[in-house]
Amino acid sequence: MDDAVRLEALTRRYGSGKTAVTALGPVSMSFPRGSFTAIMGPSGSGKSTLLQCAAGLDRATSGSAVLDGTDLSALSETKRTTFRREATGFVFQAYNLLPSLTAEQNVALPLRLSGRRPGRDEVRRALAQVGLADRAHSRPDHLSGGQQQRVAVARALVTRPAVLFADEPTGALDLTTGNELLELLRDLVDSRERGVGTVVMVTHDPRVAAFADRVVFLTDGVLAGELHSPTAQTVAARMSDLGRPGPVATAPRC
Repeated sequence: MDDAVRLEALTRRYGSGKTAVTALGPVSMSFPRGSFTAIMGPSGSGKSTLLQCAAGLDRATSGSAVLDGTDLSALSETKRTTFRREATGFVFQAYNLLPSLTAEQNVALPLRLSGRRPGRDEVRRALAQVGLADRAHSRPDHLSGGQQQRVAVARALVTRPAVLFADEPTGALDLTTGNELLELLRDLVDSRERGVGTVVMVTHDPRVAAFADRVVFLTDGVLAGELHSPTAQTVAARMSDLGRPGPVATAPRC
């Protein structure tokens, strides 16, 4: 199994000189194709920064992020944006749907932004993947929170990305609706017919992380170990250990 994403000595600093702040790194790790990885750590540990650099939403200060075989650090801003639109999907805690557009029109946006004329079949296919084929003409204010987040997932899937990135995707959802979304993400990885292939998700909730194959832990912007085949209990126990003094573990390459 090769890598969908590979990070090599990746760092992200903000500011310069004495006021510079290192938010991340150096971090070296990989996300294999066909895997579901959760990223966890205390507030300010660099979780979202790592996700944004890996997805090409933010440019690393040094090191490299290789996404679907392309080194993002070697691309210009314009080429990186174009590549990101085609190779990745991104789901945020806030649904970020345009209220004046229908579910179908919201899902079609990434295709329009990339200069393509959306085909009705491919947009409807993306909505069907998330169980909303019958709500194509509904606007966001006529959808529940869970349905809006499913539209956001469909919008991320419509370009058939190599990797789906999700930043606290269940944060605005109730327990039942959140579980339904997590089961959908799990199925997208497990099902070859529906699969996006690879999911990388930031969360603060051990119960949410337990849906993943692997949990990667960050603290103070660097790797602090990882956990395979996680359960909510084992993740919670590892999180509680992060505040205790001890050596930082480097996550091995998978």
